[in-house]
Amino acid sequence: MLKLKYLFHNVDLAEMLVKNWAFDEDSLEMFTYYRISSNAIYPFRDKGDTHFLRFAPQTEKNRDHWFAELDFISYLRSKHYGVLETVLSLKGEKLVEMQTPWGDYYASVFKQVAGVQMNETDLRGDIIFSYGKALGRLHQLSNTYLPKMHKCWSYHDVLHWVETTLKEFPQETLAIKEAEILKDYFDSLPKTKSNVGLIHYDFEFDNVFYDEASNTCNVIDFDDAMYHWYIMDVERALDSLQDCIPPERFEKKKQCFLEGYRTEYDVSDEEMSLLPACSRFANLYKYTRVLRSEEETWDNEPHWVVQLREALRKHKLAAATSFGTEL
Repeated sequence: MLKLKYLFHNVDLAEMLVKNWAFDEDSLEMFTYYRISSNAIYPFRDKGDTHFLRFAPQTEKNRDHWFAELDFISYLRSKHYGVLETVLSLKGEKLVEMQTPWGDYYASVFKQVAGVQMNETDLRGDIIFSYGKALGRLHQLSNTYLPKMHKCWSYHDVLHWVETTLKEFPQETLAIKEAEILKDYFDSLPKTKSNVGLIHYDFEFDNVFYDEASNTCNVIDFDDAMYHWYIMDVERALDSLQDCIPPERFEKKKQCFLEGYRTEYDVSDEEMSLLPACSRFANLYKYTRVLRSEEETWDNEPHWVVQLREALRKHKLAAATSFGTEL
């Protein structure tokens, strides 16, 4: 999540950045449908086709990670995997680096994928099966992927970032202890080519689109991709599924998802036992990002910022429930 000061709607900034690409002039009215969280996302059209401008301050992102994400997306597309497509700038760039009055920014543009977000479907069995199958296929392809130049960070790098960030918050003793527990736990696990690789990390309902015509899924937003146990992706997907399914139906839908996953990639019972640890990793990572994001405060904050702070406070409380306990 970006720092709160970067969450303000900035049409002028978006217009300056989008002019690095071809676009329909009248489509900039679509900028009213923006979304800002880990990046700013602004929709527009080029020759009538919907595209998405994604940008973030360079101080908030790692250049190599951004390129590594784009390289992985290109690889997946070369294997005919259902994934978003990067649009080159007018100068033929995948990533634009630009100085603006608001600082230096990174920006990329992606084409809209086919289908609707998973949470807009009725989540019937064949859709959940397709959802699991898409994740299994992603892991199958990741298993043979060798980055040529840029490389994403790993779970170990993430935990190091967490520990470094938490040094600025010495009062967060439980979170600091949780980072130590998770680091020791994951470092003690056996790592093999079949159980650890480059994962999406955020394989949740808002990043997976179901295409009814082909009965397949298309995936977006690899911004959080990292090297981790493949089961981490499974945990994130099941956590998202649980948020949208009544408790009495969840177990059946979970099995449907895993059946789809196992048509493309195997997951053992031993690996499934890592789900609680993966959940705690996600909670700590979220907690630390929120903590960093909301650190700055200002007088007379707009109402939406006040509301957001309250929502973030609740997210932090929920994420910290198991901090410091034994695994």
